[in-house]
Amino acid sequence: MKAKKFFALLLAVLMVLGLAACGGNDSGTPADTGADAPADAGSDTPADTGSTDGGSYTVGICQLMEHDALDAATKGFQDALTDKLGDSVTYEYQNAQGDANTCSTIINGFVSSGVDLILANATPALQAAAAGTSEIPILGTAVTEYGVALDIDNFDGVVGGNISGTSDLAPLDEQAAMIQEWMPDAKTVGLLYCSAEANSQYQVDVVKSELEGLGYTATLYAFADSNDLSAVCTTAANENDVLYIPTDNTAANNTGIVDNICRPLNKPVFVGEEGIARGCGVATLSISYYELGYTTGEMAAQVLTGEADISTMPIGYAPAVKKYNADICEALGITVPEGYEAIEAAE
Repeated sequence: MKAKKFFALLLAVLMVLGLAACGGNDSGTPADTGADAPADAGSDTPADTGSTDGGSYTVGICQLMEHDALDAATKGFQDALTDKLGDSVTYEYQNAQGDANTCSTIINGFVSSGVDLILANATPALQAAAAGTSEIPILGTAVTEYGVALDIDNFDGVVGGNISGTSDLAPLDEQAAMIQEWMPDAKTVGLLYCSAEANSQYQVDVVKSELEGLGYTATLYAFADSNDLSAVCTTAANENDVLYIPTDNTAANNTGIVDNICRPLNKPVFVGEEGIARGCGVATLSISYYELGYTTGEMAAQVLTGEADISTMPIGYAPAVKKYNADICEALGITVPEGYEAIEAAE
């Protein structure tokens, strides 16, 4: 009897232990699953917010046309944003092929798609952007005079609202003085510019006044577009000792026309920016458009990350450098004054 009671008691203990083991397995399964889920979610989080500032941005770039100066400004702008924000910026780049109406179409597309910021490269692009949105931040670059471009009276250097940017305006009085430095015996200067570009009109008006103050007879020669550039340039070259071309996008895109007319006539051309000088100019007092674009990109990074308020950002400028075209100087037999750098050949 004692043996039977012993075996019965042993069997009961074994059954209790078995039930306890089964209960332990059931409670352990949810605990294992719960521990794995947060670990997986936590490991994914850094990949989802990979940018250094925790955000990603879309920037619309409206460039009026392709030429050396505007291309360099766009590149500088993108390089600055890459340096500041890494790969968190996506670009929607559009080229208006020199058509102001196309600029408006491009800007409307940017507004519809809801870009975070617009770069307006050149005056018509800025004007289209200003007309297209009062909400999306707009930064201009390669814009000569914002007061003229946006019809602001008594412009004090801050546009306000949703617009700021950088200016490519070099000292116009020094450009006039440069002509006197190179051509002290000249009597007449023809100022060649596109009448469709408000900033070109502003520049030639200022330079004309400066030249007249230096004793020159200065005459304006306006062409409407590239179609009549050749005829107007020929007239200007035949009627003057020297030609001057301001920072003008249409001229910059057609320097070959100017050079083919002026070089055979032995007429030196002084210009407002390096890209035009590379194509047809003797010399220039010009800014670096790459550096100008880079400065604009730095401004864009501050606006996108909230570090700066665009409505209070003053227009930025770049220092001007004296440069000359060695090939044209040699062809015209002109001696280069001291203090000028040779323009490097385009890549």
